[in-house]
Amino acid sequence: MAGFPLTGKERPGDRDRYDLVVVANRLPVDFSVRPGGGIDWQRSPGGLVTALEPVMQQAEGAWVGWSGAPDLASEPFDADGMWLVPVTLSASEIERYYEGFSNDTLWPLYHDVVSTPAYHRQWWDAYRRVNQKFADAAAAQAADGAIVWVHDYQLQLVPKMLRDQRPDLRIGFFDHIPFPPVELFQQLPWRRQIVDGLLGADLVGFQRGGDASNFIRAVRRLTEYTTRGPMVTVGDERARLGRHVRAGAFPISIDSTRFDALARTPEVQARAKEIRTELGDPDVVMLGVDRLDYTKGIRHRIKAYGELLDDGRVDAARTTLVQVASPSRENVGAYQELREHVEVLVGRINGEFGELGHSAIHYLHHSYPPDEMAALYLAADVMLVTSLRDGMNLVAKEYIAARSDELGVLVLSEFTGAADELGSGPLLVNPHDIEGLKEAVVTASRMTAGEQRRRMRRLRRKVMADDVAKWSQAFLGVLQAMPRRTSPPAAVEAPSAAEHLASTPGVPVPLARALEALAGSDDATVLVGLDFDGTLAPLVDNPTASAMTPAARTAVERIGALPDAARLRLALVSGRDLADLADRARPPSGTYLVGSHGAETGWVLPNGSVEAVPVELTTEQSEALAAVTAGFDEIAAAADGAWVQHKPSAAVLHTRLAPPDVTASVIEQANAVVAELGLEAMHGKDVVEVAVVAADKGSALARLRTVVAQKDDAPEGDRPVRVLYAGDDTTDEHAFGALEPGDVAVKVGDGPTVAPHRVADADALAAALGRLADAAARRAGEGLTGA
Repeated sequence: MAGFPLTGKERPGDRDRYDLVVVANRLPVDFSVRPGGGIDWQRSPGGLVTALEPVMQQAEGAWVGWSGAPDLASEPFDADGMWLVPVTLSASEIERYYEGFSNDTLWPLYHDVVSTPAYHRQWWDAYRRVNQKFADAAAAQAADGAIVWVHDYQLQLVPKMLRDQRPDLRIGFFDHIPFPPVELFQQLPWRRQIVDGLLGADLVGFQRGGDASNFIRAVRRLTEYTTRGPMVTVGDERARLGRHVRAGAFPISIDSTRFDALARTPEVQARAKEIRTELGDPDVVMLGVDRLDYTKGIRHRIKAYGELLDDGRVDAARTTLVQVASPSRENVGAYQELREHVEVLVGRINGEFGELGHSAIHYLHHSYPPDEMAALYLAADVMLVTSLRDGMNLVAKEYIAARSDELGVLVLSEFTGAADELGSGPLLVNPHDIEGLKEAVVTASRMTAGEQRRRMRRLRRKVMADDVAKWSQAFLGVLQAMPRRTSPPAAVEAPSAAEHLASTPGVPVPLARALEALAGSDDATVLVGLDFDGTLAPLVDNPTASAMTPAARTAVERIGALPDAARLRLALVSGRDLADLADRARPPSGTYLVGSHGAETGWVLPNGSVEAVPVELTTEQSEALAAVTAGFDEIAAAADGAWVQHKPSAAVLHTRLAPPDVTASVIEQANAVVAELGLEAMHGKDVVEVAVVAADKGSALARLRTVVAQKDDAPEGDRPVRVLYAGDDTTDEHAFGALEPGDVAVKVGDGPTVAPHRVADADALAAALGRLADAAARRAGEGLTGA
């Protein structure tokens, strides 16, 4: 792409703040200085740019990052519909923050200490200062309540720094590299500061479920915070000032459709044939494509290939290994040493097995454009990905996307995130096991075309369906559904003597006041949203035996019987499927029903029957549901006390009846099944649920508010809808987070929550609902005083 002059002009219709701000170490463009002065830029081809460009353009977002060169200052500017905000770094900051702490401390530590990390206080000080620069720049660009998405290990302190400045923001962090086991992470002298930095985010994303688990274990070991499954409560939960942070796996991908189309072009197809000709038309072309990095297992790969030549199991005259090793971090000593070792090893093998006009290994220390890479992938019969540790490894996915001919074999390290996703399609190897690696290489080189097609079809279905756009949508969708941070409640005024006399047993006075205010609004309709299990019905070991308490049944039926003039609308919002919810709850006519956390909706007709909106699954969703259900069924069959609930769009693994040691094993197995399928698990009280339709109670409650507003629209204009929502589980926190000023959130029972009000149990909630019904009845002119 031709360079464009960087003018620093404001975009048309310039705005001061942005609803979406991406913060990454690098900007999505490369800069160059013109000979006569001035700066040009051209777009970088990176995967992160491809993933976020459509979202950024739609949201008119801002991207904060470093230009890539020392002391290169520039004003913010518009580039292809993205507002770019350069962060200027000095040569000293680059040396200490980037080359030092990021790449000579964190990188080796996070990659299983393949190389020994260096710990220097000056590097840490620079890391902290530079992270503050990025946080300050992001805070200045973010609108009120904006989403800020921070990326990667170089910026792990930014979330907390942002939170301290801008508590109104919704902050996400995505770690593109592995997160180490706590036993390794504890080596870091500044381990607590890093954990606290990440906990400034609302959502912390990782490539693999194991990385998310490592982070949660680090939080447990190094902090006093409460954890429950993937959720961390930061702050004082007893004073109800806690903020919830979620950790989860969001495996990144590529723009597979674009890469597939590129590999199909006549130019790339012709170039692939040229490459094989230039290599001497060998029977088998093996390919390795990596940054020259000690985590990539290049030496292990070349060693195994050299031994196969030496053993005579691979014929050097009929086989060629092409190793592309793009330059990387050439100012870091460990990388300089690696290059020397690799080049000596390649030279020895070529000297021993090469011939005039033919090399056993073609070693290319260059970077190549996407079209040349696509041609190389098409020319290669065997793709070797032998990383010692890798967050994902997108080269493996690029190779699959390029092979529309459904040929080729992927040999893949089991220590990559891609191995978790791609299942049995590749030949999985432990690169430390040289003999095992050699066996896999031989198997790949001799695999029949039929077996290649069988494996490649499976791989392509996965990679073509789960592309980079789906990754970004999944992360941002979960981030937007996270509960909003609540400010510390104002001091509660002491109740008056009259309030004491009129108080309702089990209902705290602040909640009673809130309910009176909610019902006393002259022009508002009140939507009463209630969870079922644990809220209206006590939790029981057998979910089919669940039933409302008599007091809860009376309160619900009373609300349902109020006249329209009372403007109280009832909704049950549950994780149960819709039919099961209706059967268990037996709600009054006119009740709105939300099942499967929002995936199913319906309402109760006057005759007591339920009219439901059909759930329609795509072929992909149906296949995913069948796969996760089969996996859960297999786990439950071997685990005492575990069982699987089948929903129209979800599978739920129940562990309430299982012993504690069995429960821990079941959850670990379930997480592994979910990770292999590339899905997302939702952990509740003694359940692991996987839905193939994106849904949560917060989004469902927001949609229900709109439905009620449309149905109850006053003649003089829009009538506001206020919401009372009560729930007991972690899944109800999404609903609490979707509430607006003037709404009332009630947590039932113990546990961390963002809800400002709490009652002890279902009967206490029933008393609160009775008080609300009394107030609504008075407003309607009934003059009722008792339940």
